[in-house]
Amino acid sequence: MRTGAAAGHEGYFHEAVYYSSDEELLAVLVPFLVGGCAAGEPTLALGGRNADLVRSALPARVPVDFLAGGAVYARPSGAIRSYRRLLADHVAAGAHQIRIVGELPPTAFGTTWDWWSRYESAINHAYDDFPLWSMCAYDRRTTPPEKLLEVARTHPRTAHPDGSHPLSTAYTDPVSYLSESRPGSADPVQAMPPAVVLAAPGPAAARAAVCAAATGVVTPDDLDDLLVAVSEVITNAMVHGRDPVEMRLWTGTDRVVVTVRDGGAGPKDPFAGLLPATDRATGGRGLWIVHQSCNHVTTELSPDGFALRLTAGNPD
Repeated sequence: MRTGAAAGHEGYFHEAVYYSSDEELLAVLVPFLVGGCAAGEPTLALGGRNADLVRSALPARVPVDFLAGGAVYARPSGAIRSYRRLLADHVAAGAHQIRIVGELPPTAFGTTWDWWSRYESAINHAYDDFPLWSMCAYDRRTTPPEKLLEVARTHPRTAHPDGSHPLSTAYTDPVSYLSESRPGSADPVQAMPPAVVLAAPGPAAARAAVCAAATGVVTPDDLDDLLVAVSEVITNAMVHGRDPVEMRLWTGTDRVVVTVRDGGAGPKDPFAGLLPATDRATGGRGLWIVHQSCNHVTTELSPDGFALRLTAGNPD
């Protein structure tokens, strides 16, 4: 049986918490967490920059489970995979509602914001088969205003200190939101001539070129992951895209950037890359592997075709 503001709700109850002070944040989160524990529900909070603040404000012996937030929020597709496994385990153990407080790390508001905003939208679908009530905290003092506008579009509700939970008038359905073209800002290394340009490469030729150019620039693990991602993207472009197919590669002091462009319209599934392939009847396994393998992935649809940009190493 669902409790609190989520009583009677089916599926995912997803809220944003906007705060401008510690007191404002605690006024929302403490009753939420205490209420979950009092109801005997699995009640979790991600360990992040506010973990100690929240922990110290909770009454004694309130069994909130604090998780390691950094590991969860390494990459959006990995976060979805981890959360779905966690939620499934709690439901299998008999949970009728699960409460979670989350907060993206500060790095999410930099170069990689585009895929974290897509994550916040996609989870409205990805978690909707679980009895989850979650609150995502956003600090007005440090989150840029234009990003707060995107938060309002990706969270159906807002939790206020007065106990109200109004609907967000800006909320956009995930299919519509994820279908919008939102290419990330160009990486500064792309202002230089590319180190590699390949026309119509096969996967083997693409991997060889990446290996030759990227060895020693990024860690061996990041290089191995990039080789997998490039192979998948080239294969997708050959099978599902249209000619011409072109790969370009740039190197920086701490990263490698690869773009693959073809003349097609890109994937039809707006969730491609973010959700595990086993969850999507339409496939998309290749793009999901790519999102698991790279430190940042952006997409761009233009009159010239569809492009993916892959970053290995430090995306910031």
